[in-house]
Amino acid sequence: MPRTRVVDSLGPSSRLVLLVIAGLLAVGGRHPLADEAAELDGVRAAWMRPTKVVPKARIDREGLAGRVLCGYQGWFNAEGDGADLQWHHWLIHDPSLPGGTRPGIDMLPDVGELGRNERFASDLAGADGRPVELFSSYVRPTVLRHFRWMRDYGIDGVFVQRFGVTLRDPKRLAHFTKVLGSCRDGALEHGRVYAVMYDLSGMEAGSLGDVLEDWRHLRRRMKIGSDAAALRIVGRPLVAVWGIGFGKDREYTLDDCRRLVMRLKADGCSVLCGVPTGWRSLDRDSTPDPRLHDIISMCDVVCPWTVGRYATPEEAVRHAERSWAADMEWCRERNISYLPVVFPGFSWHNRKGGKLDQIPRRGGSFLWTQAVEARRVGADAVYVAMFDEVDEGTAIFKCIDPPTRELAERFIGMEHLPSDHYLRLTGEIGRLLRNERPVQNSPPAFVPVP
Repeated sequence: MPRTRVVDSLGPSSRLVLLVIAGLLAVGGRHPLADEAAELDGVRAAWMRPTKVVPKARIDREGLAGRVLCGYQGWFNAEGDGADLQWHHWLIHDPSLPGGTRPGIDMLPDVGELGRNERFASDLAGADGRPVELFSSYVRPTVLRHFRWMRDYGIDGVFVQRFGVTLRDPKRLAHFTKVLGSCRDGALEHGRVYAVMYDLSGMEAGSLGDVLEDWRHLRRRMKIGSDAAALRIVGRPLVAVWGIGFGKDREYTLDDCRRLVMRLKADGCSVLCGVPTGWRSLDRDSTPDPRLHDIISMCDVVCPWTVGRYATPEEAVRHAERSWAADMEWCRERNISYLPVVFPGFSWHNRKGGKLDQIPRRGGSFLWTQAVEARRVGADAVYVAMFDEVDEGTAIFKCIDPPTRELAERFIGMEHLPSDHYLRLTGEIGRLLRNERPVQNSPPAFVPVP
């Protein structure tokens, strides 16, 4: 076969690597790009493999209607978990402190159900003097257990976060690819759905091609989008792109975003675009550029980010009336689905220095009010931010009250509610969306589990 045909048969990224290596060998040198590409290919070969999990029953994976879906960060590592990323996200490196680190979270997870090999001792001390234990998203049984909780509490599934800035970092790419595989297997095993959500935060101008290349690797090697749990819209696998149209601190451009959406659509995907709260009116946190509307019109689902945009139930009601209702009308006119974001509360005291418990949870009434108002303006699905986000205090999975007075001054708790309170409440939101329970202004009261 002629050499030109061998090159032509390769994918774009492989052709680039081959041409770079050939050129450098011709002059007796080697470029770091060749080493980076080889290392990334090694990561993909190690982790990108199709699943062997067979679902026990048919999974309804078509459409959003009636679903309550969560964001799944999956970014937690612990020293000794095998990923060689130490205490990633649990801790923040701070050379100004005596120990060189400080907590990066505002909530403490409940690890009581985790196996011995899933729990990792931290430097925090509990009431009995023993270390507070944390988990790692790199550990597959932990992720599978999270999906079992989703099944047990009636949560339909998750958008698995995949961060664009990690796609050229072999260790972090390996971590997030393993997490994605565990999420896919968890969804198949427990009858949930999942979709990949690319977070563009921190990406440079002209770099969004990395996302497209990664997605093609996932589809070809892991068969993401082809399995029985992959969420679909009108028969096509749904891929989410978060971070389109934000007005500040974004180096990538609207033209970059447009090209990415066009290529994903051309590859046979449905596309969800994660946009600012002010996307429709082109104000507040949004770029004022009207080209944003052109990009959104190409997509199948719009999901505006609202975390931190209001802080009380009363403000949530006003936001629904002023923004969600008009947003949905705009989308209906263009045959685009609308997925509002709701969140239980907010706190990033340890990570960013903000006020502890900045947006209180109010025993679940804040989250419940948002869900009720979304339903009242016509939404039939919601995105709950987030399943496991203890960094910003938005997690709805099992968490605990700080076990000591000292820790209570540094972390928010569950307000003496059961650790599964927000899992149960989120499941009830799903019932609300499906009209399986009446609309009521106060959150449902749960009988305490003995």
